[in-house]
Amino acid sequence: MPNRRDPDTARGAEAPGRPAGPEVPPELEDLPWELPHTFLGAEQATGPLHEAHAVILPVPFEATTSWGGGTRRGPRALLEASRYIELYDGEFDAEPATGMVVRTLPALELTREGPGPAMAELQAAYRRVADAAGDAFVVMLGGEHSISAPAIRAQADRSGGRISVLQMDAHADLRAEYEGTPHSHASAMARVLDVADVVAVGLRGVSREEVEASRAAGGASTLIWADEMAAGEGWMERALEALGPVVYLTFDVDYFDPSLMPSTGTPEPGGGDWYTTLRFLRRVFETRTVVAADVVELAPIPGVAAPDFLAAKLVYKLLTYRRMCGGAAP
Repeated sequence: MPNRRDPDTARGAEAPGRPAGPEVPPELEDLPWELPHTFLGAEQATGPLHEAHAVILPVPFEATTSWGGGTRRGPRALLEASRYIELYDGEFDAEPATGMVVRTLPALELTREGPGPAMAELQAAYRRVADAAGDAFVVMLGGEHSISAPAIRAQADRSGGRISVLQMDAHADLRAEYEGTPHSHASAMARVLDVADVVAVGLRGVSREEVEASRAAGGASTLIWADEMAAGEGWMERALEALGPVVYLTFDVDYFDPSLMPSTGTPEPGGGDWYTTLRFLRRVFETRTVVAADVVELAPIPGVAAPDFLAAKLVYKLLTYRRMCGGAAP
């Protein structure tokens, strides 16, 4: 990983400085600049994007939220919180970030002509980013959940066939359309069933229309309910059996119980907990090739920092599992 300040330095201790970004002239690099506004506070590497281990793509798009708003501020809040994550990981007795090259791209600002044109623009842009990234692990930061469909479609096209989508979510997002648009956050998974098999985990806020859509999709849609998860960990086997060899992970933070994640537009009681979720995700990364991921629907609450930190730590764990647990990590 490129140079990053020691955590003590990040919290204000005096130490030799490092440049906050490429705009700092070489003759001023020794001044005590703040941590860069990148994931984990890492200095940006130079060179081709495909030489990175991971690429962070912020997409602060918000147009179809149906209750609480604020997801457009999610990527920035997550990146800011990530600058203060401790890099040591007790699960692996290592600092997985050491030697890991993480590139943080500028935020994509999509057209405001409407959800349809914005999603078309995103699919083209995401495909170009993914092609440039090669085998690097692309993690998109949202923004609302509608942005997942264009990324999934682009990854399916790159793979040359159907892929599996692991959807960690309180909601199925299988409505044909919602509030007048088929490109709603509530329709994200309905937009990908023709190119992907979707395994949704953590569901507890679902309409009858979506249950019927899942049944009609047959093997293309698997629903894992939150109450089943609360009864034990047998659900993990059912989820894993439904996943194919190539997986795109989409993680709506409302998957978590609101006691852990209040900062989201459509919270639902009875959600996932941290350690069970990590045990499951590790098994996925150990047994499948996870080609890309997104973390969406973080809607920061002013003065409440813990959910932002949770989302940032989740992304760090995804990067850690991709690097430490096999799969297609470079």
